[in-house]
Amino acid sequence: MIDCALNAKNAGAKLKLTVKSIVSLSVVALAVILPQIFHAVLGAAGGVKWLPMYLPVMIGGCLLGVSWGAGVGALSPLVSFAFTALFGNAMPAAARLPYMMAELAVFGAVCGLFARRIYLNSLFVLPAVLLSAVVGRAAFLTLAAIFQSVSTVTAASAWAQIRAGLVGLSVQCAVAALAVAVIAVALKKNART
Repeated sequence: MIDCALNAKNAGAKLKLTVKSIVSLSVVALAVILPQIFHAVLGAAGGVKWLPMYLPVMIGGCLLGVSWGAGVGALSPLVSFAFTALFGNAMPAAARLPYMMAELAVFGAVCGLFARRIYLNSLFVLPAVLLSAVVGRAAFLTLAAIFQSVSTVTAASAWAQIRAGLVGLSVQCAVAALAVAVIAVALKKNART
């Protein structure tokens, strides 16, 4: 979406890189901050149930496109882990980190596949976030099944986490779809002026 809006303004490559970098940093920062708020208010189970890191990643993918969406998806849990480890309580847990990085990279990339279509018709945001949720969670379950013999994350524990987060993920998809639709309208309006 951002590429389309910047192309409409005939923005140069340097400006595009600057804008995408700022948006990416903002998305990753939000993906670190939101889980901290949820954990502070709802306890440790709040993160598993409400999946607050997924919201900024879905929004970021829709705004930034496939490559940048995958990047913010992979970086968000890694930055969160590094930042929270400084305070002695790393989140996500080390055993879950590689799975979450892969899962959220898929979320961001799949949403990013729809970035141009969303800019042209904001209704495409709904299939973008829903498909990213299905494919991302399937990637998590598949990786857990493949690596369960060498990891503490098993297919059964992954499936339990997926079931526990269904309501939260549904809410994240609805909020992400609404936020991206509003941003798409604002970007198109700005591109016309």
